[in-house]
Parts: sequence; C-alpha cells; structure tokens
Amino acid sequence: MKDNPTHIVVIGAGFAGLSAAITLAAKGYRVTVVEKNNQIGGRARVLKKDGFTFDMGPSWYWMPDVMENFFQQFGRSTADYFELKRLDPSYQVIYHKEDVFEVPANYEDLKAAFEEVETGSGARLDAFLAEAEYKYEVGINEFVHKPGLSLFEFMDMKVFRAASKLDLLQSFAKHVRRYFKSPKLLQLLEFPVLFLGAVPQNIPALYSMMNYADIKLGTWYPIGGFGELAKAMHALALEKGVEFMLGNEVKSVEVKGDKVTRVMTAQKNIEADLVIGAGDYHHIDQKLLPKSFSNYTQSYWEKRVMAPSCLLYYVGVDKKLPRLQHHNLFFEHDFASHAHAIYNEPNWPENPLYYVCCPSKTDTGVAPEGMENLFMLIPVAPGLQDTEEIRNKYFNELVGRLEDFCGEKFKENIITKTTYAYTDFVNDYHAFKGNAYGLANTLKQTALLKPSIKNKKLKNFYYTGQLTVPGPGVPPAIISGQVVANYIVKQQK
Repeated sequence: MKDNPTHIVVIGAGFAGLSAAITLAAKGYRVTVVEKNNQIGGRARVLKKDGFTFDMGPSWYWMPDVMENFFQQFGRSTADYFELKRLDPSYQVIYHKEDVFEVPANYEDLKAAFEEVETGSGARLDAFLAEAEYKYEVGINEFVHKPGLSLFEFMDMKVFRAASKLDLLQSFAKHVRRYFKSPKLLQLLEFPVLFLGAVPQNIPALYSMMNYADIKLGTWYPIGGFGELAKAMHALALEKGVEFMLGNEVKSVEVKGDKVTRVMTAQKNIEADLVIGAGDYHHIDQKLLPKSFSNYTQSYWEKRVMAPSCLLYYVGVDKKLPRLQHHNLFFEHDFASHAHAIYNEPNWPENPLYYVCCPSKTDTGVAPEGMENLFMLIPVAPGLQDTEEIRNKYFNELVGRLEDFCGEKFKENIITKTTYAYTDFVNDYHAFKGNAYGLANTLKQTALLKPSIKNKKLKNFYYTGQLTVPGPGVPPAIISGQVVANYIVKQQK
C-alpha cells in the first residue's frame, strides 16, 4: 500500500466502474466511487416490489469465464458470493405458438436438433463453431484488453496474424449464410449479435464468437438474480477498501490547468488526483466537463450509431404459466420490419419481436410461492419519446400474444406491473438518446474507432463503460474497467 496513495474518483457504480475501482484499489490506490442512484450495479439494479425481485437490466449471464477470471485475479471466485446454475434448455425460440425450438445445453443434442431442421447442418455447426471458438479465444485474450489508443497496440506479429483470421471486413450475415440456409437456424444464430446493437448485415463476422459463447460456454443464471453479480463486485470492492458515495449525483468537475482537481456532487466536493468517468460517456463529456475540455463535439455524438433502447415491463402474476422457459424469444413475425423501425427509420414497431424472461422457472426466491416473475422487453430505436399511452398499448399487445402462446389467460392475475422506457433511461442513467446497451459494435465503431478511454486535453481524466472499448454487454463492461485501470497503473509508473 502506498504511504500517500493517489486518490482516484470513479463516477458511476455500474460494472465498468466497479471493475476499475476494484482493480485500482487492489494496486494500492485510494478509490472513491460516486453514484447518482441509491444502488450499485448501474443498469443491473434490482427492483423489489410486492414480494417479487426483478432484475431491471441484464438477464443473460453469458461468458462466465470473464466474470470468473476477474474474481480470480483477487484470490476470489464467483462461488464465494453466489451460486451459478447452467440453464437447460438455454432458451427457447418461438417461431409460432406450435413451432418452438428449445436450445439444449448439451451440444450433441443441439446438433441433432439442427439436423432435424436442415440436413447436414450438424456437421456444418461443428465447422462454424470451430471458427467461432478461435475468434473468441483471440478476441478475449488478444484484442478486447487493448486500450484502443494507438495502431501500435496491434502491430505485434501474433496479433497481426490473428487479425487476418477474424473476418473483420465480412458481415456476420454473410458469414453465417456460408454454413446455413434455414431461416429458422439463421434467426437462431443471428440473435446473439443483436445484443451488439446493429443488424447482422452491419456487424463484423468476428462476432460469431458470440455464438461460441452462447452454445459452448452456455447460458447461466446466478441464483437470486443478476443483481447478485453487482452485489458480489460491491462486496469485493469493500474488501479492497473502496469507498462508496451512493445517491450522490455528480454535477460538475473543476479543472485547473490541464488537470481535474475536484468532483462536485449534489452534497459535497471531493478532491481528486485522477478521475474516471464510468457513467454515460456523452453526459460526462458534454455536461459535466467544462466545454473547452470535452473530448468530442455534440456533432460527433449525433453521428454515433447507438444500440437500441428498450421498452420494459416488470410483471408479477399470481399463478403459474405453462410453456414458458427461463428465457423466451418470440420471433413470430419478420424481424426485417422491426429492424427497419430501429435502425433505418426510427419509429415504434408494428408486430414487434420481443423477449420474456421468467426467472421464477429457475429460482423460487424471486416470486412468492405459486406465482411467476416476468421481465418483458421490446427493443426499440434510441431517442423515441414514450408516453403512458404507448406503454399501455404495447403491454396489452404483449400480454395478449403471451396468453395465446401459453394457452392461459393471466391478465386479470397480474398483481404488480412496472414499466420502464426511454424517459427512465435518461432520468436514471443520463443515457444518451435513452440507449439501453451503449454504442453499436459496427466496424466503424470498433477498437480505435470508439470514443477514447483518455481525455485528450486533461492529463488525469479517463473513461470506461459501454460507450468506449471494448463495447456493450456485462462482460465487456467488466473488461473495460480493467482496461482503463491497467492503463492508468502503467502510466503512473
């Protein structure tokens, strides 16, 4: 431990902020995390209401190796904090109420299911995933931990050779069609990249590594809900001596010369030797910093391609619902028109695809006995203004479609309902355009082309999170915190 440790202030207690704080505190720095909301976890906050426990944000626990490796760096394991259960089936895709594809956890069973849909696809899945595994191993071990500040980071011959095999210039849509023809299988394999914030035609084929994460590494669930991961990281941070100031919104930062000297919150001013912006990058860049020290112009931000926002419902039902699995993807309608309403001509979609998470199928603790916990999500274009009328319209549509699938009426059995959309993302997280996932991982927004982790005008101001490297999602956010922390440690030597 340093005798007179550098004081680092982290703005935001989401996964990236927690990751950066833990990594730096473990290196002997004094770290204070300042958070606007009264809970840690950022978008992974938890809503407890009427006996139900709702995860408000992330619900897919993928890439468990990233989380486990993070804790192991500090002599801990995820098992020290919560129990992980692998889901089987991993999830189900509903093409029609009588046409449902369950994705088994066992790989040989999945190959057999592929064969039933398209002859020869089982063997082709082997070849597809062999490439995907290579991309995953290289991507996770060689690329995502790069700070993305210079081309020289990628000049290592091992990295350079690997890059040639990563299909950075081919689209995911074109790549997957080299192996499969069935529209059902294509939808199944293209679904994971939708988390990256763009249609498969605009996502590099590199991200077939998400299929490897999905199929081979599996879909898991932390008993108690996704909020358990945030609680675990909070506990580890406290073990390392990190100080937290919750319910304390940062209003501005004070600059002297080419350095930030203080962070001003609604309640107090905090002296800082170094600051990491782990909240919404755009808000910090455009609203908290003096204009002359912004990294980018508002015009730059307006040109960024954002991942979608969401219309969300947290619903408690006082009866059990048949046919639902833990994760349910409703693909009864053509995605092209829904995608057009998200990416091409932003508008509220007609006949939207949607997702339902029913964690009470796995975890009896998230709902009272005999009841169901439903998390319902429609991806929508960022920046769409929502109203109560719109929220109610889509809620009634989703409930009607869900009742049809389940073969069971339950609208009258709903005992609690909370809605969440654009306005809430902006109010709670200062989310740019109300985005839910961050910056889309398009080719033009990859690595060096993402907003920088370092302020170009201030020597002691840095950024982390889903609007910078490596990108959106919980595992990338955790890695993002490590990337900026390790870069700071290197610069401080």
